[in-house]
Amino acid sequence: MSRPRPEPVHVVQKRRDAALRALVHGVPYVEFLGIEFDRRGDELTALLPFADKLIGNPMLPAIHGGVTAAFLETSAIIELGWSILWDQIESGQVDPEELTPGQLPQFPKTIGFTVDYLRSGLPRNAYARARVVRSGRRYASVHVEAWQDNRDKLFAQATGHFLMPMMDE
Repeated sequence: MSRPRPEPVHVVQKRRDAALRALVHGVPYVEFLGIEFDRRGDELTALLPFADKLIGNPMLPAIHGGVTAAFLETSAIIELGWSILWDQIESGQVDPEELTPGQLPQFPKTIGFTVDYLRSGLPRNAYARARVVRSGRRYASVHVEAWQDNRDKLFAQATGHFLMPMMDE
């Protein structure tokens, strides 16, 4: 008995990238801020491209604290949503080709989100990585770190707690 031939890697990667795009574009505020995500395997890095509209204090100049918090929270939610979606894609429960912004699983809801502002966000691109610390059936906790030029010099970090969407049994 012959086994089915595995799909070429580039086909699988294209489907995963399409699933991530659908997930990201399911959040209108992501597009307003211009946040992008780079996927390497199951790891995501968020990018906040610099734009003048992000400046909160033109005297410094510095990225607005609300923009920083939104960037961190968005990174956490997308990471958490992606970790759920990744498992569903890998197990065959979800066909990534059928995902569109209107056909996505529900996003987790923020219960609490604490931001530590470590230094001013400079007028340049910012990056963030989120790590799911705990993910259960009802609750999840995520830690996020943001930097600009040097990954070891964070300008902000955050911890978020989220209510997980009820999954169909």
